Amino acid sequence: MVMSVRATEAKASVDIVTNFYARVQAVADDPAALDFTFGNPHEFPLPGLSAAIKAQIDPKSVEWFAYKTSEREAQDAVAAGLRAELGLPFEPDDIAMTQGAFGAMSLAFALLADVGDEVVIPVPGWFCYEPMLYAANLVPVGVPLAEGNFELDVEAISRAITPRTRIVVVNSPANPTGRVYPKGAWDALAEVLEDASQANGRRIWILSDEPYRRIRFDGIAFATPAASYANTMIDYSYAKVMLAPGQRLGYLALSPLLPPAERAELQEAFMPLGLAIGWGFPDAIMQYAVPALETVSLDLAELTRKRDRMYDALIGAGFEVTKPEGTFYLWGRAPGGDAKAFCDALAARSVYLMPGTLFGQPHHFRISLTATMDMIEAALPHILEVASDLS
Repeated sequence: MVMSVRATEAKASVDIVTNFYARVQAVADDPAALDFTFGNPHEFPLPGLSAAIKAQIDPKSVEWFAYKTSEREAQDAVAAGLRAELGLPFEPDDIAMTQGAFGAMSLAFALLADVGDEVVIPVPGWFCYEPMLYAANLVPVGVPLAEGNFELDVEAISRAITPRTRIVVVNSPANPTGRVYPKGAWDALAEVLEDASQANGRRIWILSDEPYRRIRFDGIAFATPAASYANTMIDYSYAKVMLAPGQRLGYLALSPLLPPAERAELQEAFMPLGLAIGWGFPDAIMQYAVPALETVSLDLAELTRKRDRMYDALIGAGFEVTKPEGTFYLWGRAPGGDAKAFCDALAARSVYLMPGTLFGQPHHFRISLTATMDMIEAALPHILEVASDLS
């Protein structure tokens, strides 16, 4: 075997995703294709995104394109945004700028976990948690969300904790279910983790995966576990709210409730560990653009209109669908209970949905609402006809 064991495990755990991605890419140039799979844009980039990047293209100093770690102006903008948004006293030094949320999570794993440590992840949850953990020589431990409503199941998390547990990953608003968890869930989880940390003699951390934090519907409030549990790190990506996953920009943030000595130790480790994981800092242009990008957002009113159109049509046809409170996904149960059969039948009509098999959920499917309204209107008759045939 040429590859390492961890590389083999990581590849095996993500093969279903990469193979599906290759299938989607193969039809990308088909003008008849209606693609609701990944959260890619289907319209030209947001004007604010383009303007923010263009404003930083022309060098303003001889070091404009020199090596960058975490640029102070970017850290200042992020900390100010977090203070306003989450009501916690974040400081610039609490922020490590990263290559999207991928980079932020990789940095968190490098900072906190040792080889063989266990990391609890939600099921269904983002399909890259598991391969990332295998690649980092860590052990993923999947814990199901509450059946039916996909609430955070704190009791299930408690049962999954062992002396090797080091991190619990939580995701709100959640991909793929669209659920937004209330403060009460974080308070209950904080109590469980505090007790388990004391019993194990080793601190268990929360990694709060928040790339959809600014994409919420119906005025639903957002709560972060960083306000309930001091040993929390937040990872964030600008890609979702900007609809630009190809522009890698994100950050890892420490809860400012951390004891000062622990906070300082981690702050000092941000730069050397960011270097050690493979120069995980964003490109210079993206960092310079952060102050402007803090105010750039997709059209939430239009996204709500698309959510309501798709959700109402599916519910009206008898689908079991979780109404998303956040994200730009819609999560439902496949007619007949076989997501692969449902998605394959639609693919034969050039309509592409994501089968829940990518999330370890063979009975469900996910629809990305980053599609245009015209795409939604064109796809709905096919979705309803195939559902009728399979029911």
